[in-house]
Amino acid sequence: MLVAELSAQRKFRLTEQTPPEPGPGEVQARVHAVGVCGSDLHNFSEGSIGDTVCTYPVILGHEPTGVITKLGTGVTGWSVGDRVALEPAIYCYHCEFCITGRHNVCQTVRFMSTPPDAGYFREYVTLPAVNLLPLPGNLSFGEGSLFEPLAVALHSMKFVQLEPMETVAVFGAGPIGLLTIACLRMAGASRIYAVDPVAARRDLALQLGADVAIDPLKIEPARFILGDTGQRGVDATVDCAAKEDSMNQCIHATRNAGRVVVTGIPSEVKIALEFHPMRRKELKFFNVRRSSHESETALQVLKERPQLFAPMLTHTMPLDNVQGAFELLEGYGDGVGKIVIACC
Repeated sequence: MLVAELSAQRKFRLTEQTPPEPGPGEVQARVHAVGVCGSDLHNFSEGSIGDTVCTYPVILGHEPTGVITKLGTGVTGWSVGDRVALEPAIYCYHCEFCITGRHNVCQTVRFMSTPPDAGYFREYVTLPAVNLLPLPGNLSFGEGSLFEPLAVALHSMKFVQLEPMETVAVFGAGPIGLLTIACLRMAGASRIYAVDPVAARRDLALQLGADVAIDPLKIEPARFILGDTGQRGVDATVDCAAKEDSMNQCIHATRNAGRVVVTGIPSEVKIALEFHPMRRKELKFFNVRRSSHESETALQVLKERPQLFAPMLTHTMPLDNVQGAFELLEGYGDGVGKIVIACC
């Protein structure tokens, strides 16, 4: 099978490997589509995700869909040929956090695409059958690959705690930011601000539900938002960029007693956070760790509203050109929104 390994910073290599065989309770699946995530790009461009340094070689990719090709012993309820979404996180199900429903902070969580567990930029994978979800028949494999990042956006809504007619600003209109905007629109936000320096992504943000798109290279976002809200600020901000000064911009743009939610992953190990404005406003400050029990809802949303999310799927590229896909995404070229890697 063809495998794309990140062998060094900014360098993929293609190798041929033997397809893995499923063990007890596992399935083998043929990978059809894998979305490229911002965390994948961190490893590619920076050689780390925050304080977690990348170990080479690594197989990235954790937003996959595919078809079951083999069943391991003891697997029931699934058949060869079933179209599936493939959950990348493998939980213990026994620690105090799993038992209380907080699987995303499982003490021994394994995440396929984080060493030593290989991800999905390859033609075949094996994984526990409990990690399978049925892919709705009206979705293509590429559309279905949005289930994992959409689950993250849905998880962030638990912290946004949106009330009817509230206002929200989303910093960063990459895939997670765009999906967050769509979730906020579906949840009934009265006014949504999108902040991004890339014109094509601001356009996509407006298509997915933003009311206002702000270029932070031309105007300070917090100043604009405060001016537009009569100096009150928005009820909540969601930082999907975690770049440069975006967290502090969120603090300044949020009203007194509002909420700041950080979904993006900073490149820096330490952040210079303006604590005192946050203290004086008594803001609630949250961060998001992947998702927890939102994947089924994400697939249902995609099934019911595929046309809402279609505009962000701008590029599909083959597995043997994964290098070009990452270079395109790194440079924000060709109006790129979401890139899907086609593995077959």
